[in-house]
Amino acid sequence: MPVRKTVIRKLKRRDRDRIGALVISSGKFNDVEIDIAMELVDEALAKEEKSGYMFAVLADEKDPASIHGYACYGPVPLTQGTWDLYWIVIDRAAQKKGLGRRLLEHVERDVVKREGRMLLIETSSQESYTPTVRFYERRGYRLEARVRNFYRTGDDKLIFRKELV
Repeated sequence: MPVRKTVIRKLKRRDRDRIGALVISSGKFNDVEIDIAMELVDEALAKEEKSGYMFAVLADEKDPASIHGYACYGPVPLTQGTWDLYWIVIDRAAQKKGLGRRLLEHVERDVVKREGRMLLIETSSQESYTPTVRFYERRGYRLEARVRNFYRTGDDKLIFRKELV
């Protein structure tokens, strides 16, 4: 599927179902993780930025309802300038076209604009996440910590870190 020109915009109520479909179709998340992703969407829709969850939605410029991906991120409580990237998902059909890089760069710029200085990203050590790990490494993120058997036996929590300023 060719991807037309895209824009990055704020979350809108109409995006909810498409974001859910993106998370499910990625094939990376279990039912509980999908539920949590949707809870964050619902929280952000209900409370906007007061929720602590920021969303960047990558949509088709000519058809804003056509979403190719999204990111969810927010400040870490009790820190000065540390932020977490909670989710970044790109439609499988739109991958390998630079959209994930573009979306992550947008998040980084927004975090800096909000006086953030560091972005942390947590992911799984499972083999199916190897392309995700490589993506973060190519974007300048370094493995800061590994918590062995965190998610389940044999599935470590990997924490990546990048200083933004």
